Formats: sequence, C-alpha cells, structure tokens
Amino acid sequence: MPRTKRTTKSKSNGNGATLGFEEKLWAAADKLRGHMDAAEYKHVVLGLVFLKYISDAFEERHAWLLREAANSKSVYYVREVRARYEVAEDRDEYAAESIFWVPPKARWSYLQNNAKQPAIGKLIDDAMIAIEKENPSLKGVLSKDYARPTLDKQRLGELIDLIGTVGLGDEASRSKDILGRVYEYFLGRFASAEGKGGGEFYTPQSVVKLLVEMIEPYKGRVYDPCCGSGGMFVQSEKFVLAHGGRIGDLAIYGQESNPTTWRLCKMNLAIRGIDGDIGRENADTFHNDLHKDMRADFILANPPFNVSDWGGERLREDVRWTYGGTPPAGNANFAWVQHIIHHLSPQGIAGFVLANGSMSSNQSGEGDIRKAIVEADLVDCMIALPGQLFYTTQIPACLWFLSRNKSPSPLKGEGKGEGRRDRRGQVLFIDTRKLGGLVDRTHRELSDEEISRVGQTYHAWHGEKGAGNYEDMPGFCKSATLEEIASHGYVLTPGRYVGAEDVEDDGEPFDEKLKRLTMKLDEQFQESARLEQMIRENLSRLDVSEHE
Repeated sequence: MPRTKRTTKSKSNGNGATLGFEEKLWAAADKLRGHMDAAEYKHVVLGLVFLKYISDAFEERHAWLLREAANSKSVYYVREVRARYEVAEDRDEYAAESIFWVPPKARWSYLQNNAKQPAIGKLIDDAMIAIEKENPSLKGVLSKDYARPTLDKQRLGELIDLIGTVGLGDEASRSKDILGRVYEYFLGRFASAEGKGGGEFYTPQSVVKLLVEMIEPYKGRVYDPCCGSGGMFVQSEKFVLAHGGRIGDLAIYGQESNPTTWRLCKMNLAIRGIDGDIGRENADTFHNDLHKDMRADFILANPPFNVSDWGGERLREDVRWTYGGTPPAGNANFAWVQHIIHHLSPQGIAGFVLANGSMSSNQSGEGDIRKAIVEADLVDCMIALPGQLFYTTQIPACLWFLSRNKSPSPLKGEGKGEGRRDRRGQVLFIDTRKLGGLVDRTHRELSDEEISRVGQTYHAWHGEKGAGNYEDMPGFCKSATLEEIASHGYVLTPGRYVGAEDVEDDGEPFDEKLKRLTMKLDEQFQESARLEQMIRENLSRLDVSEHE
C-alpha cells in the first residue's frame, strides 16, 4: 500500500518551453509528415505525445522512489539493494499520485532505444495495448495502428526522437502545462491543415478563461454538450483549485461526436486526475443525448458554428425546442442554444460561444427563437469578441450568457450566486472588440488583465460583494432593459447598445481645429507631390543608364 504522500522533486527538463517552442516542435514534426494526410498524421503525433507524457510522469516517480529507497533517512528506505527495485515497481505508489502505471516495454526510454528498428511500429502498438490493459480508464482511448505498412517507419523513428527532446510529464513540465500547450497548438495546426472551419477541436485558452471567469463554477455539475478535447473542464477545475477548492468539487458531464476528439478528451481528463462522464464512446448530442435527465449548474460550450447538416429534419417535434419554435434544419446555432437551456438547472447559468450571426439573424425563424428567449428573461449577458481569436476560423464570434434565475439572492457566505441583486428584465452588453493583442500576424489573445476587467464588470453588474459598483461605460458596457431590446427588434449585438466611447475634449474650438488640420493636410499633399516627382526623376535616370 502507498505510504504517506511526498512531493517528488524534479530537475529542470531543459526543454526551453517558452512561447514559440510549440511552433518549432510543430515545424519539425510537420516536416516528418511527408505526404501523409494531416487527419491521419494527427493520430500518429498526438498518440506519441500522450505516451511521452504518461511515461515522463511514471519514470520521474520511478527514479524518485529508487532514490528514496536508497536513502537511509527516508520512510521508503530498504536495506537490500535488489529489494529497492520492488519499491519502485509498487503500483500503489503511482496510483496514490494519480500517475498511470506504465509497463517496462511501454516506457519511453525503451521505445526510444528501439526507434531505429524496423519493428518500431509494432512495439508502439504493443505499448498502447499494454497501457490500456493496465489502466482501465484508458480502454479504447489510445491509437493502436502504428504498425500499418503505409506508415514510414524511418520517419516514425525520427518523430520519436523529436518528441523525446521535449519534457512533457515531469513535474516541472506539468506546472507549465506543457502538454496542454502542445496539444492546443497541434490541434489548431491540424485543424487548419485539414481545412476545418468551425474551431470544433478546442477553444483558445483566453476564451475559455473568460467563460470560466464569468460563470465562476465553484461547486456543482458542469456540462459541455460538445466538449472537444476537454478544455472547458480543465479550466473549470483550475478555477476551483485557485479558489481553495479541490478536484471533485465539480461533477463533470460531457459529450463529443468526433471519435478522435473524444479520445483526446478522455486522455486530457485522465492525465489530470479528473473523473468525468463523457460517455463510453463518442455520440451525437442532438440525436443521442447521453445525459437526457441531467440538469447542470454550469454549462460551458463552444459548438461548431453554423452547421448545416445536423439532421434537424429528423427532430422536428423534439422536447428541447420550447422557445419560439423548431430550429432551422439548415443551421444548428439555435438548436445548440435550446439544447443548453433544456439542460440548465433551476439555478443554472450557461456561457457559450456562437457565431455573430446568432445575435441578429432573422432567417428561417431564428429571430422568433431569439425573441422568445429574450422575452423569457433568460439572457443575462452578451459579449462581442475581438477578431482573430480562433486558430481555425475567421468567422466573427460572440459569447452568450444565460441564467435560469435572475432574482436577487441573499448573502450567506462565499458561495456562487450569493448576494446577487435583482437583474430581472435587464441584460448586460459588453463590447470587447477593441481588446486583445496580436501574438503573431494572424492570431490575437485576451490578456489576463482584460479577462479580469470583463469579469469584474459582469460581477459588479450582478451586485456581488467585493466586485465594486457597476456603471455604464460608453463604447464598452451597457445595462439595457427588455423594452430597449424589443425596440431594436430583439437584436443582441452589443454595439447597438454600448454606443461609441467618449472622446476627451482637448479644449480647442472646432473652427480652429478644422483650419489647423486643413493646413496640415495641404502640407502633406505638397510633400507627397514632391516625393512623387523625385521618385519619377530617379526612375527616369535609371532607365537612361540601362540603355547607354
């Protein structure tokens, strides 16, 4: 049986895991892809990355146990040298630390030593089978097709050597969430390479952080009906731990239709010790709801945008369509919204990502559904997001926040939802389109400070203790009544309500400013003409010299 828990000391992995290392790793891995299709290569790479992660964690614990067994001052001390290996091979010592048991021939060191062997594909398949056998929670999750003839074994061996250069599962790497960063970056690149346009594999971390910051899932049932690789669950658990809670305060429920992504989610939760119910297999949320009777306290989701082939024509009389009629068969956006409402508990709150069109579209009855949801007073907050946040789609996006109960709640302690004011008949609009900074030429991120500012605004509007006083801020936030929203045709675009930000008066009279700016513009026109003439003369001289 395991002895008292002790922290495993670790050395720096030296992988230089700073911003940008993911790109270098991707570039090297993609070079090894050759002519293999990206969708197929994704299984190869991410399976090896996961194997490296659990092996790193196992081997670090194994080495620590061997050191402690040789330390006469340790509770693990064993006098007999040969018996020390038995201490390091005690499975309970790994279970106590939520570390997967990895059989000897499935350990990364063994596979890397055999990376140049022609049979390396079979060795990896055998390793995956052995790991699933020893760890029931991983049954059916790992890829086991590395021995197929179409997979170049030389490139496979080179890929193993490449992944072997990055620490993933040791304590230092876990503290930096190296695996999460590699997975997120690789998923984005694979999705881009496969031509996926919906961002369905994962949600960028800054968007997940904002959703979690807003709904504050302290304790209760968390549900994601299209959970992807599990990022919403992971961030929710991080939130709980950061606020003094513990893993287990949240009950995780989810569902994912894509089999590859479902396996990624199972792995993502497993390596973090999160016990979640995402079904025994992948399943379509609309046509095979795995949690029909479950009502969640918190719902977080990033559904695929504007899906046209969701099979809506086969669900015309579904019990979930209770607001404004049946969602259009040609677009699943409001099917997702109504599914989410259906699964909210009486005190539940939901935050989810949708395409901007969901805030204003009147096509195929979508306007009627949105009107019914607004009139039912379920909409709590709407946020317009900046562009370029998502790796895999350029479709403008927004955040919806729905609440089953906007009545005032008494202040009893520090629990979620306590001390909130009466928000009935009101909706908060926030426009964040000017926020965020570019992390490269094409991608933008919200900073932690910006996330905190938006969350603080929302909680102040709720009237929560310690959140400060809420005030409308032109260009950023506005608390609107249902009557105002009705006057705008039930369009929920924040820009309609927050208006333009105030411009500070510099004290210069308008007539004087116009005269000054006109003179400056005239000077710039003259300078432009001078430069144009100079360029033409230089080009003319260049043309003459070439013909001499």
